[in-house]
Amino acid sequence: MEKDDDLDKTSLFGGMRRMIKSTTTVGGIAARLAGEKMGIPVNKAAHAEDLKNALGGLKGPIMKVAQLLSTIPNVLPEEYADELANLQSNAPPMGWSFVRRRMKAELGANWEQHFTKFSQEAAAAASLGQVHRATLPNGKEVACKLQYPDMASSVESDLKQLNLLIAIYHRLDNAIKQDEVYKELVTRIQEELDYKREAANIRLFSLMLKDYDQTIVPNIVEELSTKRLLTMEWIEGQSLQKLIDSGLNQESRNEIARSLFCSWYVPFYHYGVIHGDPHMGNFLINSQNKLCLLDFGSIRIFDGKFVQGVIDLCRAIETHDDELAHHAYTSWGFKDISKETMEILNEWARYLYAPLTQDRERFIQDSQDPAFARKLAEKVHKGLQRTGGITPPREFVLIDRSAIGLGSISTKLHAKLNWHNLFQEMVEGFNQDKMNQDQARALAEAKVPPPLQ
Repeated sequence: MEKDDDLDKTSLFGGMRRMIKSTTTVGGIAARLAGEKMGIPVNKAAHAEDLKNALGGLKGPIMKVAQLLSTIPNVLPEEYADELANLQSNAPPMGWSFVRRRMKAELGANWEQHFTKFSQEAAAAASLGQVHRATLPNGKEVACKLQYPDMASSVESDLKQLNLLIAIYHRLDNAIKQDEVYKELVTRIQEELDYKREAANIRLFSLMLKDYDQTIVPNIVEELSTKRLLTMEWIEGQSLQKLIDSGLNQESRNEIARSLFCSWYVPFYHYGVIHGDPHMGNFLINSQNKLCLLDFGSIRIFDGKFVQGVIDLCRAIETHDDELAHHAYTSWGFKDISKETMEILNEWARYLYAPLTQDRERFIQDSQDPAFARKLAEKVHKGLQRTGGITPPREFVLIDRSAIGLGSISTKLHAKLNWHNLFQEMVEGFNQDKMNQDQARALAEAKVPPPLQ
């Protein structure tokens, strides 16, 4: 009789062990944060390392959210954000005996008949599932992404612990109130658990990027995909980090950065759809230097009014138009913004929008100070504390995260482009009513289900 691996123990007691581990971790952080506020010295760097190690042993939502939070400024103290930014989605994979049982549950007792080869070893392991390489009877190579067990029930316990941590931290620091941020992250992660939805997202991106041949979107094998199994064509390529380390020439760096920009923002400005997870592990670069997108779980849909607000804020920053800037923030859902608070927000917006407002070739990060962004974030943070804090709207979360994530990647690439021209070409003639119509047609054609609320 084959020995069950740990991941098969999804009983009440397995859930209790998980809860105990995450509760202990979060409780320790909370105690240290409270102690620091009371003047008790805290070695946050050492404790942040403990946090990373603890979360790294847990598959699922808490690991995913930890990575998300590490990229959003001022949600967690700097030391925690730095450590969580290094948290990689490489949890130990499911064993072969368990994979066989899971595949049987998804495709039936004769599941192996659908493949001539199926790798027993996982090709990749992530926070919510793992990937196996396989071959179909017609010779096509495919990637089978199989979700870890009991992820839906793990969401509730994991996120309750993370919500506790956020709540405690923001009792001590009110600069950015995270109530809506938390709701948004919960909803998007719940959507990521549905691989049928992700398959629809892939169809959507294939449609939106059909005229852009520098980006490759994998084809789905619909008949071998379920809510917890996603089968798509296998794509060969190298990780961007390996290519950077091997020494890319400037032309290749610029080409990849241009592909990233277009792959993220053609869908947004033409269809109101953003990919909310610009993580370097979510794409590859093939031998033709083309961008290959791999993961489509974290997708957000916006109406034309919100997209128009993004364009308006860029124009407001470029022309120093405070009235237009206030209109933009309001259209995003920010409420009761004073003139002083808006000016503080504009400092961060000027930083993010700088490449789009300057009509010249430049690097994303022009400053020679590598800590410039961190120092600016701290300045903005202190300013928001002084003015009583803000509550970012839910819609703002993934937009900000995408901008920061793409900016970080372009900085690592050391790409030099005229970002202003790219942006202007993309938004030229923008009309929110037309965008809403194009979005509705695309969503219907791709059969994308309505977003969760």
